[in-house]
Amino acid sequence: MPALEVRPFRRADRDQLTELINLHVAAVVPGVTVSVNTVLGALERQPDEFITDPWVSERVTLVAEQRDHVVAAAHLLRYRADDAVGPAYRDIGEIGWLACRPPASFRPDADEAADLLMSACLAQLARWNVRARWASGDIPAPAVYGLPRNWPHIRALYERSGFRHVGDTEVVLIARVSDLPPSEPWPGVTVDRTLGECGTRFTAYEADGRALGFIEVDTALSRPERHTRGSGLADIGNLHIDPSAHGQGLEHRLLGQAADWLRLCGVDRLLAYEAAGDGTMVDHLTSAGFRELTRTDRGWEHRL
Repeated sequence: MPALEVRPFRRADRDQLTELINLHVAAVVPGVTVSVNTVLGALERQPDEFITDPWVSERVTLVAEQRDHVVAAAHLLRYRADDAVGPAYRDIGEIGWLACRPPASFRPDADEAADLLMSACLAQLARWNVRARWASGDIPAPAVYGLPRNWPHIRALYERSGFRHVGDTEVVLIARVSDLPPSEPWPGVTVDRTLGECGTRFTAYEADGRALGFIEVDTALSRPERHTRGSGLADIGNLHIDPSAHGQGLEHRLLGQAADWLRLCGVDRLLAYEAAGDGTMVDHLTSAGFRELTRTDRGWEHRL
């Protein structure tokens, strides 16, 4: 087979890199692709990560090439070590994401390409002489973060390269908006729509002004400058019920209020994220029309 080469990313690689990334996105989220501009922009900075992104001092993107074809790629981040950086992130080196093709009969050296790329990543982290080495799969697409279970080939690569999962596992759920509970009359309760922390907020109030709970939905996941396909997608940014109102079915009622608004926005699919250990919240969502899309493992660390 032609020799494999690992080298720095060049702008001429942008179309092939975007294709490789979209193959991985398609295995996680239905009907979503990202644009070339999204990919290129994410190599330079991650504006959505407004807390941690300013802490990054260096970014390196590497590709594995064979016969002028990009067969694997990785994006590395180096966090500063000064006091302005959060203690957990100080002097950390991270593989922000890595994408490679799984082995196939017509691609027998896929693992070799992945291993060669990983060796180059570890060498770069060693040159940075960082305090710890992390890894993730935070490709710039909605609901793609951590290391999704849909990428067993990347999980196998991380594990055989010495990375271990030391963090949490989250469940990613999806629902058709048409399957969510209907918006029904709610005697004695008013619902206000305001701007929330993570999207549009719907808060339920009793007549005395006491807040029973709220839901926030983000309908800006598929901004046209970022994604070529994926319109009609939103996610739940927050869903909170006051402890005194537990057990009253408020989750379903708030979802019904949000669903009515989402239909006006042209949204037909809604995403949600919950800790895998929170069976109660997952059950609330599945009973309201959600189903599990995938599980993702956050927090991978290289153990020497």
